[in-house]
Amino acid sequence: MSEEKILTENEAALYMDEISVSGMVLGLDSIRELLRRLGSPEKSLEFVHIAGTNGKGSILAYISTVLKTAGYKTGRFFSPHIAFPREKIQINGHPVSKKDFCRILTDVKKASDEMVAEGLSRPTVFETETALALLYFKEKECDIVVMECGLGGRDDSTNVIPAPLVTVFAHIDLDHKRILGGTLEEIADCKSAIIKEGTSVVSGIQHDEVKRVLSERSMEKEADIHFAAPEKIRYSIKKQKFDAGAHKGLAISLAGLNQPENAAAAVAALDILSEKGFEISDKALRTGLETTEWFGRFSILGKKPYVIADGAHNPDAACRLKESLEIYFPDKKSVFILGVLKDKEYDKILKILSECAISIVTVTPPENERALPSYELAKEACGYIENVTAADSIEEALETAYILSEMNDGCPIIASGSLSWLWRFKTAYEK
Repeated sequence: MSEEKILTENEAALYMDEISVSGMVLGLDSIRELLRRLGSPEKSLEFVHIAGTNGKGSILAYISTVLKTAGYKTGRFFSPHIAFPREKIQINGHPVSKKDFCRILTDVKKASDEMVAEGLSRPTVFETETALALLYFKEKECDIVVMECGLGGRDDSTNVIPAPLVTVFAHIDLDHKRILGGTLEEIADCKSAIIKEGTSVVSGIQHDEVKRVLSERSMEKEADIHFAAPEKIRYSIKKQKFDAGAHKGLAISLAGLNQPENAAAAVAALDILSEKGFEISDKALRTGLETTEWFGRFSILGKKPYVIADGAHNPDAACRLKESLEIYFPDKKSVFILGVLKDKEYDKILKILSECAISIVTVTPPENERALPSYELAKEACGYIENVTAADSIEEALETAYILSEMNDGCPIIASGSLSWLWRFKTAYEK
Protein backbone atom coordinates (compact mmCIF):
# COMPACT_ATOMS: atom_id res chain seq x y z
CA MET A 1 0.00 0.00 0.00
CA SER A 2 1.27 3.43 -0.95
CA GLU A 3 2.24 5.94 1.73
CA GLU A 4 0.51 8.60 -0.34
CA LYS A 5 -2.52 10.29 1.14
CA ILE A 6 -5.54 8.22 0.17
CA LEU A 7 -7.91 9.91 -2.24
CA THR A 8 -11.21 11.04 -0.81
CA GLU A 9 -14.41 9.92 -2.51
CA ASN A 10 -14.76 13.35 -4.12
CA GLU A 11 -11.12 13.39 -5.25
CA ALA A 12 -11.50 9.91 -6.73
CA ALA A 13 -14.59 10.98 -8.70
CA LEU A 14 -12.83 14.12 -9.95
CA TYR A 15 -9.81 12.09 -11.06
CA MET A 16 -11.95 9.60 -12.99
CA ASP A 17 -13.81 12.50 -14.65
CA GLU A 18 -10.50 14.13 -15.53
CA ILE A 19 -9.02 11.08 -17.26
CA SER A 20 -12.29 10.28 -19.03
CA VAL A 21 -11.72 13.37 -21.19
CA SER A 22 -9.09 11.45 -23.18
CA GLY A 23 -11.81 9.03 -24.25
CA MET A 24 -11.02 5.58 -25.55
CA VAL A 25 -7.54 4.52 -26.68
CA LEU A 26 -7.30 0.98 -28.02
CA GLY A 27 -4.16 -1.09 -27.51
CA LEU A 28 -2.43 -3.02 -24.73
CA ASP A 29 0.90 -1.21 -24.28
CA SER A 30 -0.39 1.26 -21.69
CA ILE A 31 -2.32 -1.26 -19.57
CA ARG A 32 0.62 -3.70 -19.66
CA GLU A 33 2.99 -1.01 -18.38
CA LEU A 34 0.51 0.11 -15.73
CA LEU A 35 0.02 -3.43 -14.44
CA ARG A 36 3.78 -4.07 -14.47
CA ARG A 37 4.27 -1.10 -12.17
CA LEU A 38 1.50 -2.43 -9.92
CA GLY A 39 3.07 -5.87 -9.54
CA SER A 40 1.25 -7.69 -12.37
CA PRO A 41 -1.78 -8.78 -10.30
CA GLU A 42 -3.33 -10.52 -13.32
CA LYS A 43 -0.66 -13.23 -13.12
CA SER A 44 -2.00 -14.38 -9.72
CA LEU A 45 -5.59 -14.96 -10.84
CA GLU A 46 -7.68 -17.51 -12.76
CA PHE A 47 -10.13 -16.19 -15.36
CA VAL A 48 -13.18 -16.75 -17.47
CA HIS A 49 -13.04 -14.21 -20.32
CA ILE A 50 -16.19 -13.20 -22.23
CA ALA A 51 -16.58 -11.35 -25.53
CA GLY A 52 -19.45 -10.82 -27.97
CA THR A 53 -21.99 -8.26 -29.10
CA ASN A 54 -25.15 -9.13 -27.18
CA GLY A 55 -25.41 -11.40 -24.14
CA LYS A 56 -21.97 -10.92 -22.53
CA GLY A 57 -23.39 -9.53 -19.31
CA SER A 58 -26.02 -12.24 -18.95
CA ILE A 59 -23.44 -15.01 -19.50
CA LEU A 60 -21.19 -13.34 -16.94
CA ALA A 61 -24.09 -13.19 -14.50
CA TYR A 62 -24.98 -16.88 -14.92
CA ILE A 63 -21.40 -18.12 -14.58
CA SER A 64 -20.49 -15.94 -11.61
CA THR A 65 -23.75 -16.67 -9.75
CA VAL A 66 -23.32 -20.43 -10.14
CA LEU A 67 -19.68 -20.23 -8.98
CA LYS A 68 -20.71 -18.16 -5.97
CA THR A 69 -23.47 -20.66 -5.19
CA ALA A 70 -20.89 -23.46 -5.39
CA GLY A 71 -18.87 -21.72 -2.67
CA TYR A 72 -16.18 -19.94 -4.69
CA LYS A 73 -15.10 -16.35 -4.05
CA THR A 74 -15.91 -14.98 -7.48
CA GLY A 75 -14.84 -11.62 -8.87
CA ARG A 76 -16.63 -10.12 -11.80
CA PHE A 77 -15.78 -7.13 -13.97
CA PHE A 78 -18.14 -5.76 -16.60
CA SER A 79 -19.20 -2.59 -18.37
CA PRO A 80 -21.06 -0.37 -18.71
CA HIS A 81 -22.37 0.18 -15.22
CA ILE A 82 -26.09 0.63 -14.67
CA ALA A 83 -26.47 2.38 -11.31
CA PHE A 84 -23.00 3.68 -10.33
CA PRO A 85 -19.40 3.18 -11.57
CA ARG A 86 -18.20 1.02 -8.65
CA GLU A 87 -20.69 -1.70 -9.53
CA LYS A 88 -18.48 -2.74 -12.47
CA ILE A 89 -16.15 -4.37 -9.93
CA GLN A 90 -17.79 -7.00 -7.71
CA ILE A 91 -17.01 -9.99 -5.55
CA ASN A 92 -19.87 -12.47 -5.02
CA GLY A 93 -22.29 -9.85 -6.34
CA HIS A 94 -21.20 -7.08 -3.96
CA PRO A 95 -19.62 -3.94 -5.51
CA VAL A 96 -16.21 -2.79 -4.30
CA SER A 97 -16.69 -0.50 -1.30
CA LYS A 98 -16.06 3.25 -1.52
CA LYS A 99 -13.17 2.83 0.93
CA ASP A 100 -11.46 0.08 -1.07
CA PHE A 101 -12.11 1.87 -4.36
CA CYS A 102 -10.46 5.09 -3.16
CA ARG A 103 -7.57 3.25 -1.50
CA ILE A 104 -6.67 1.15 -4.52
CA LEU A 105 -7.27 4.00 -6.96
CA THR A 106 -4.65 5.97 -5.01
CA ASP A 107 -2.03 3.38 -5.95
CA VAL A 108 -3.22 3.18 -9.57
CA LYS A 109 -3.08 6.97 -9.87
CA LYS A 110 0.46 7.06 -8.46
CA ALA A 111 1.63 4.54 -11.07
CA SER A 112 -0.16 6.51 -13.80
CA ASP A 113 1.45 9.76 -12.64
CA GLU A 114 4.86 8.10 -12.82
CA MET A 115 4.14 7.00 -16.39
CA VAL A 116 3.19 10.55 -17.38
CA ALA A 117 6.32 11.94 -15.69
CA GLU A 118 8.40 9.59 -17.85
CA GLY A 119 6.76 10.81 -21.04
CA LEU A 120 4.26 7.97 -21.45
CA SER A 121 0.54 8.39 -22.07
CA ARG A 122 -1.76 8.47 -19.07
CA PRO A 123 -3.89 5.30 -18.89
CA THR A 124 -7.51 5.78 -19.91
CA VAL A 125 -10.44 5.52 -17.53
CA PHE A 126 -11.19 1.93 -18.65
CA GLU A 127 -7.55 0.91 -18.28
CA THR A 128 -7.59 2.46 -14.81
CA GLU A 129 -10.74 0.54 -13.88
CA THR A 130 -9.26 -2.69 -15.26
CA ALA A 131 -6.09 -2.28 -13.20
CA LEU A 132 -8.08 -1.36 -10.09
CA ALA A 133 -10.29 -4.42 -10.51
CA LEU A 134 -7.34 -6.79 -10.92
CA LEU A 135 -5.59 -5.35 -7.85
CA TYR A 136 -8.80 -5.69 -5.84
CA PHE A 137 -9.42 -9.28 -6.91
CA LYS A 138 -5.83 -10.25 -6.10
CA GLU A 139 -5.92 -8.53 -2.71
CA LYS A 140 -9.18 -10.28 -1.77
CA GLU A 141 -7.78 -13.62 -2.98
CA CYS A 142 -10.57 -14.45 -5.41
CA ASP A 143 -10.77 -18.08 -6.47
CA ILE A 144 -11.76 -17.06 -9.98
CA VAL A 145 -12.59 -13.88 -11.93
CA VAL A 146 -15.27 -13.63 -14.62
CA MET A 147 -14.23 -10.76 -16.88
CA GLU A 148 -16.15 -9.16 -19.73
CA CYS A 149 -14.46 -7.37 -22.65
CA GLY A 150 -15.28 -3.69 -22.77
CA LEU A 151 -15.14 -3.27 -26.55
CA GLY A 152 -14.11 -5.74 -29.21
CA GLY A 153 -11.36 -8.01 -28.00
CA ARG A 154 -7.94 -7.69 -29.61
CA ASP A 155 -7.12 -4.21 -28.26
CA ASP A 156 -9.44 -4.23 -25.26
CA SER A 157 -7.57 -3.69 -21.99
CA THR A 158 -9.03 -6.90 -20.50
CA ASN A 159 -7.05 -8.84 -23.13
CA VAL A 160 -3.94 -8.27 -21.03
CA ILE A 161 -4.88 -11.25 -18.83
CA PRO A 162 -3.04 -14.58 -19.24
CA ALA A 163 -4.77 -17.53 -20.90
CA PRO A 164 -8.12 -17.96 -19.13
CA LEU A 165 -9.52 -21.30 -18.07
CA VAL A 166 -12.44 -20.70 -20.43
CA THR A 167 -13.01 -18.13 -23.18
CA VAL A 168 -16.70 -17.58 -23.93
CA PHE A 169 -18.32 -15.87 -26.90
CA ALA A 170 -21.82 -14.46 -26.70
CA HIS A 171 -23.68 -13.83 -29.94
CA ILE A 172 -21.59 -11.70 -32.32
CA ASP A 173 -23.33 -9.24 -34.63
CA LEU A 174 -22.81 -5.85 -36.25
CA ASP A 175 -22.06 -3.06 -33.75
CA HIS A 176 -19.33 -0.42 -33.30
CA LYS A 177 -18.60 -0.84 -37.00
CA ARG A 178 -16.40 2.27 -37.22
CA ILE A 179 -14.04 0.72 -34.66
CA LEU A 180 -14.32 -3.04 -35.07
CA GLY A 181 -15.00 -3.40 -38.79
CA GLY A 182 -17.89 -3.23 -41.22
CA THR A 183 -18.52 -6.95 -41.73
CA LEU A 184 -19.31 -9.86 -39.44
CA GLU A 185 -16.00 -11.49 -40.37
CA GLU A 186 -14.00 -8.39 -39.41
CA ILE A 187 -15.83 -7.99 -36.10
CA ALA A 188 -15.48 -11.71 -35.31
CA ASP A 189 -11.77 -11.54 -36.14
CA CYS A 190 -11.32 -8.67 -33.66
CA LYS A 191 -13.27 -10.39 -30.91
CA SER A 192 -11.71 -13.82 -31.49
CA ALA A 193 -8.27 -12.33 -30.78
CA ILE A 194 -8.86 -12.96 -27.06
CA ILE A 195 -8.40 -16.70 -27.71
CA LYS A 196 -5.04 -17.73 -26.26
CA GLU A 197 -3.07 -20.95 -26.28
CA GLY A 198 -4.03 -23.08 -23.30
CA THR A 199 -7.62 -21.93 -23.06
CA SER A 200 -10.87 -23.79 -23.79
CA VAL A 201 -13.43 -22.01 -25.97
CA VAL A 202 -17.22 -21.96 -25.72
CA SER A 203 -19.50 -20.12 -28.10
CA GLY A 204 -23.20 -19.46 -28.11
CA ILE A 205 -25.27 -19.56 -31.32
CA GLN A 206 -23.50 -17.68 -34.14
CA HIS A 207 -23.87 -16.73 -37.80
CA ASP A 208 -22.06 -19.15 -40.12
CA GLU A 209 -19.32 -16.65 -40.99
CA VAL A 210 -18.69 -15.99 -37.29
CA LYS A 211 -18.51 -19.72 -36.52
CA ARG A 212 -15.89 -20.10 -39.24
CA VAL A 213 -13.72 -17.28 -37.83
CA LEU A 214 -13.96 -18.58 -34.25
CA SER A 215 -13.16 -22.13 -35.37
CA GLU A 216 -10.14 -21.04 -37.42
CA ARG A 217 -8.75 -18.91 -34.57
CA SER A 218 -9.24 -21.76 -32.10
CA MET A 219 -7.45 -24.18 -34.41
CA GLU A 220 -4.60 -21.68 -34.82
CA LYS A 221 -4.23 -21.46 -31.02
CA GLU A 222 -4.74 -25.21 -30.55
CA ALA A 223 -7.75 -24.52 -28.37
CA ASP A 224 -10.76 -26.82 -28.30
CA ILE A 225 -14.01 -25.07 -29.19
CA HIS A 226 -17.56 -26.08 -28.28
CA PHE A 227 -20.66 -24.46 -29.78
CA ALA A 228 -23.44 -24.56 -27.19
CA ALA A 229 -27.17 -24.39 -27.86
CA PRO A 230 -30.21 -25.03 -25.66
CA GLU A 231 -32.66 -27.80 -26.49
CA LYS A 232 -36.34 -28.38 -25.72
CA ILE A 233 -36.88 -24.74 -24.75
CA ARG A 234 -40.08 -23.87 -22.89
CA TYR A 235 -40.40 -20.09 -23.14
CA SER A 236 -42.23 -18.18 -20.42
CA ILE A 237 -42.17 -14.64 -19.11
CA LYS A 238 -42.02 -16.01 -15.54
CA LYS A 239 -39.61 -18.95 -15.72
CA GLN A 240 -37.98 -20.51 -18.78
CA LYS A 241 -36.84 -24.12 -19.00
CA PHE A 242 -34.46 -25.91 -21.34
CA ASP A 243 -31.95 -28.74 -21.68
CA ALA A 244 -28.22 -28.13 -22.11
CA GLY A 245 -25.98 -31.08 -22.91
CA ALA A 246 -26.39 -33.71 -20.19
CA HIS A 247 -28.37 -31.29 -18.01
CA LYS A 248 -32.13 -31.72 -18.36
CA GLY A 249 -34.90 -29.41 -17.22
CA LEU A 250 -32.76 -26.42 -16.24
CA ALA A 251 -34.70 -23.29 -15.28
CA ILE A 252 -33.88 -19.58 -15.40
CA SER A 253 -35.80 -16.58 -14.09
CA LEU A 254 -34.51 -14.10 -16.67
CA ALA A 255 -37.04 -13.47 -19.44
CA GLY A 256 -36.23 -12.92 -23.12
CA LEU A 257 -35.92 -15.40 -25.97
CA ASN A 258 -32.12 -15.07 -25.99
CA GLN A 259 -31.69 -16.04 -22.34
CA PRO A 260 -31.83 -19.84 -22.78
CA GLU A 261 -29.08 -19.41 -25.40
CA ASN A 262 -26.96 -17.33 -23.01
CA ALA A 263 -27.56 -19.78 -20.17
CA ALA A 264 -26.63 -22.78 -22.35
CA ALA A 265 -23.29 -21.13 -23.19
CA ALA A 266 -22.74 -20.47 -19.48
CA VAL A 267 -23.53 -24.11 -18.62
CA ALA A 268 -21.02 -25.33 -21.21
CA ALA A 269 -18.36 -23.06 -19.68
CA LEU A 270 -19.21 -24.28 -16.18
CA ASP A 271 -18.89 -27.89 -17.35
CA ILE A 272 -15.36 -27.12 -18.54
CA LEU A 273 -14.55 -25.49 -15.19
CA SER A 274 -15.78 -28.67 -13.50
CA GLU A 275 -13.40 -30.68 -15.66
CA LYS A 276 -10.60 -28.35 -14.59
CA GLY A 277 -11.14 -28.90 -10.89
CA PHE A 278 -13.99 -26.65 -9.79
CA GLU A 279 -16.56 -28.58 -7.80
CA ILE A 280 -19.99 -27.52 -9.03
CA SER A 281 -22.81 -29.78 -7.87
CA ASP A 282 -26.01 -30.24 -9.83
CA LYS A 283 -27.82 -28.40 -7.03
CA ALA A 284 -25.41 -25.44 -7.20
CA LEU A 285 -25.80 -25.30 -10.99
CA ARG A 286 -29.60 -25.33 -10.88
CA THR A 287 -29.90 -22.96 -7.94
CA GLY A 288 -27.35 -20.55 -9.41
CA LEU A 289 -29.04 -20.42 -12.81
CA GLU A 290 -32.50 -19.93 -11.34
CA THR A 291 -31.45 -17.16 -8.96
CA THR A 292 -29.35 -15.20 -11.48
CA GLU A 293 -30.40 -11.56 -11.79
CA TRP A 294 -29.23 -9.06 -14.41
CA PHE A 295 -30.96 -5.72 -14.74
CA GLY A 296 -31.77 -4.20 -18.11
CA ARG A 297 -32.25 -7.45 -20.00
CA PHE A 298 -36.02 -7.83 -20.35
CA SER A 299 -36.33 -6.88 -16.67
CA ILE A 300 -39.92 -6.90 -15.47
CA LEU A 301 -40.59 -3.96 -13.14
CA GLY A 302 -44.39 -4.22 -12.96
CA LYS A 303 -47.28 -6.34 -14.22
CA LYS A 304 -50.45 -4.19 -14.33
CA PRO A 305 -49.59 -3.13 -16.95
CA TYR A 306 -46.36 -4.94 -17.67
CA VAL A 307 -43.46 -2.49 -17.43
CA ILE A 308 -40.23 -3.87 -18.88
CA ALA A 309 -36.70 -2.44 -19.13
CA ASP A 310 -34.53 -3.83 -21.93
CA GLY A 311 -31.35 -2.19 -23.20
CA ALA A 312 -31.75 -3.11 -26.87
CA HIS A 313 -29.01 -0.78 -28.13
CA ASN A 314 -28.34 -2.22 -31.58
CA PRO A 315 -30.39 -3.81 -34.40
CA ASP A 316 -29.66 -7.40 -33.37
CA ALA A 317 -30.80 -6.74 -29.78
CA ALA A 318 -33.86 -4.90 -31.09
CA CYS A 319 -34.80 -7.95 -33.19
CA ARG A 320 -34.53 -10.21 -30.14
CA LEU A 321 -36.66 -7.82 -28.09
CA LYS A 322 -39.30 -7.74 -30.83
CA GLU A 323 -39.31 -11.56 -31.04
CA SER A 324 -39.67 -11.85 -27.25
CA LEU A 325 -42.62 -9.47 -27.19
CA GLU A 326 -44.33 -11.39 -30.00
CA ILE A 327 -43.99 -14.64 -28.03
CA TYR A 328 -44.98 -13.27 -24.60
CA PHE A 329 -47.68 -10.86 -25.81
CA PRO A 330 -48.87 -12.31 -29.12
CA ASP A 331 -52.10 -10.29 -29.27
CA LYS A 332 -50.78 -6.92 -28.09
CA LYS A 333 -48.56 -4.15 -29.34
CA SER A 334 -46.57 -2.09 -26.84
CA VAL A 335 -45.92 1.50 -25.83
CA PHE A 336 -42.18 2.12 -26.17
CA ILE A 337 -40.14 4.66 -24.25
CA LEU A 338 -36.94 5.02 -26.26
CA GLY A 339 -33.69 6.81 -25.46
CA VAL A 340 -30.64 6.27 -27.66
CA LEU A 341 -27.06 7.42 -28.17
CA LYS A 342 -25.99 9.37 -31.25
CA ASP A 343 -23.46 6.79 -32.41
CA LYS A 344 -25.97 3.92 -32.58
CA GLU A 345 -27.98 2.77 -35.61
CA TYR A 346 -31.16 4.19 -34.14
CA ASP A 347 -32.89 4.36 -37.52
CA LYS A 348 -32.66 0.56 -37.79
CA ILE A 349 -33.71 0.13 -34.14
CA LEU A 350 -36.78 2.32 -34.79
CA LYS A 351 -37.69 0.38 -37.93
CA ILE A 352 -37.58 -2.93 -36.06
CA LEU A 353 -39.37 -1.88 -32.87
CA SER A 354 -42.04 0.19 -34.63
CA GLU A 355 -43.43 -3.07 -36.04
CA CYS A 356 -44.58 -4.09 -32.55
CA ALA A 357 -45.30 -0.58 -31.21
CA ILE A 358 -48.64 1.13 -30.81
CA SER A 359 -46.87 4.32 -29.77
CA ILE A 360 -43.34 5.65 -29.15
CA VAL A 361 -42.35 8.15 -26.48
CA THR A 362 -38.80 9.49 -26.81
CA VAL A 363 -36.44 10.68 -24.06
CA THR A 364 -32.93 12.08 -23.89
CA PRO A 365 -30.64 9.75 -21.87
CA PRO A 366 -29.54 12.05 -19.01
CA GLU A 367 -25.95 12.97 -18.15
CA ASN A 368 -24.50 11.45 -21.31
CA GLU A 369 -22.67 13.56 -23.87
CA ARG A 370 -23.40 10.93 -26.53
CA ALA A 371 -27.17 11.16 -25.96
CA LEU A 372 -29.43 11.88 -28.91
CA PRO A 373 -31.98 14.60 -27.98
CA SER A 374 -35.52 13.28 -27.63
CA TYR A 375 -36.89 15.67 -30.25
CA GLU A 376 -34.39 14.45 -32.86
CA LEU A 377 -35.28 10.83 -32.10
CA ALA A 378 -39.00 11.69 -32.28
CA LYS A 379 -38.52 13.29 -35.69
CA GLU A 380 -36.81 10.10 -36.92
CA ALA A 381 -39.52 7.91 -35.34
CA CYS A 382 -42.27 9.74 -37.25
CA GLY A 383 -40.95 8.07 -40.40
CA TYR A 384 -41.98 4.67 -39.00
CA ILE A 385 -45.06 5.23 -36.82
CA GLU A 386 -47.77 7.90 -36.46
CA ASN A 387 -48.15 8.12 -32.70
CA VAL A 388 -44.91 9.70 -31.45
CA THR A 389 -44.34 11.94 -28.41
CA ALA A 390 -41.10 13.66 -27.37
CA ALA A 391 -40.81 13.93 -23.58
CA ASP A 392 -38.67 16.42 -21.66
CA SER A 393 -37.88 13.97 -18.85
CA ILE A 394 -38.03 10.30 -17.95
CA GLU A 395 -40.81 11.05 -15.44
CA GLU A 396 -42.88 12.78 -18.12
CA ALA A 397 -42.25 9.90 -20.52
CA LEU A 398 -43.42 7.36 -17.97
CA GLU A 399 -46.57 9.33 -17.17
CA THR A 400 -47.35 9.65 -20.88
CA ALA A 401 -46.73 5.95 -21.43
CA TYR A 402 -49.16 5.01 -18.64
CA ILE A 403 -51.88 7.13 -20.23
CA LEU A 404 -51.26 5.56 -23.63
CA SER A 405 -51.24 2.06 -22.13
CA GLU A 406 -54.55 2.68 -20.39
CA MET A 407 -56.02 3.92 -23.67
CA ASN A 408 -54.95 0.64 -25.30
CA ASP A 409 -56.29 -2.03 -22.92
CA GLY A 410 -53.32 -1.96 -20.56
CA CYS A 411 -50.73 -2.90 -23.19
CA PRO A 412 -47.09 -3.37 -22.10
CA ILE A 413 -44.74 -0.42 -21.55
CA ILE A 414 -41.19 -1.08 -22.78
CA ALA A 415 -38.24 1.17 -21.86
CA SER A 416 -35.42 0.55 -24.31
CA GLY A 417 -32.85 1.88 -26.77
CA SER A 418 -29.84 2.09 -24.47
CA LEU A 419 -28.70 0.73 -21.12
CA SER A 420 -27.37 4.14 -20.12
CA TRP A 421 -30.65 5.56 -18.76
CA LEU A 422 -32.55 2.47 -17.60
CA TRP A 423 -31.54 2.76 -13.94
CA ARG A 424 -32.96 6.28 -13.89
CA PHE A 425 -36.11 4.84 -15.46
CA LYS A 426 -36.29 2.16 -12.75
CA THR A 427 -35.93 4.84 -10.06
CA ALA A 428 -38.69 6.95 -11.66
CA TYR A 429 -40.96 3.90 -11.89
CA GLU A 430 -40.44 2.96 -8.23
CA LYS A 431 -41.38 6.46 -7.16
